[in-house]
Amino acid sequence: MTPLPDFYPSPLHLPFNSTALQRDFVLAPPDADPGGPGFSVLLRGGDLLVEPAGGGYRLPSGPFPLGAGEGEIAPLYLGLWQGRPCRALSWPRDREVPSGLVAESLLAAEPQLSIELLSLGGTAGQILHWEKNSVCCSRCGFATLPVPGEWGKKCSGCGYAHYPHIHPCVIVLVRRGKELLLTRKAEWPPGRYSLVAGFVDFGECFEEAVVREVREETGIEVRDVRYLGSQCWPFPSQVMAGFVADYAGGEVVVEEKELEDVRWFSPEALPQLPPRRSIARYIIDRALAGDWT
Repeated sequence: MTPLPDFYPSPLHLPFNSTALQRDFVLAPPDADPGGPGFSVLLRGGDLLVEPAGGGYRLPSGPFPLGAGEGEIAPLYLGLWQGRPCRALSWPRDREVPSGLVAESLLAAEPQLSIELLSLGGTAGQILHWEKNSVCCSRCGFATLPVPGEWGKKCSGCGYAHYPHIHPCVIVLVRRGKELLLTRKAEWPPGRYSLVAGFVDFGECFEEAVVREVREETGIEVRDVRYLGSQCWPFPSQVMAGFVADYAGGEVVVEEKELEDVRWFSPEALPQLPPRRSIARYIIDRALAGDWT
């Protein structure tokens, strides 16, 4: 029998992972709301509405701002944050930000929000997305009803049970000696490059998805695919499994339907890299520090 490996990765301390919330947050089903005042995780698109406080930001508390939840879905109980009820709400995009609050992006290149607020905002956004897109049964079109004690829904017509959809993705740093293979999409900020990434396909394990995505997007073959860690990516509902792999052959051929450019970069001449809140940047920084030799 092959012995088990000596090392198992711990959860990465990255934004959007629940580890970032320590023990201050306890997720609970929506029907467990104890009532009473609490915190509001108020989202307007990709922005979190927060109160300036002491050089930073905090969640608003007290009564819901007038208009919160209108036109989309009602406030949803998320659980307890710092011992008090925490509820997710949607703020209409065409309305002014309520007095005393400011809008801070969850996707900013250099986020102003703390890792805890980013993670709470990401969790709330993922749940609001699920609620908004699970109103009707995808099998028969009838309305769905909440499943008591869970985040699931049950169809009022055919009885089919629906549960939140989490989409697995892979993201990989390919190395050729000291060089890093980086890719660029046209919609990214000028000059920014990142790692090969994509969704896991039917019948694939993560490692097989890595090999296929690298081949499809860049024409490069890889070997020695190694798992590093993962990050929840709630835009709207992915989980990114991070890997490093070594160059095995081939020349760069850009898959132009998805990418604008693919290049090998030396550590001394790197382009603009992804934001530090992302697993892509975590993998790159750790590789440059010599953590994976």
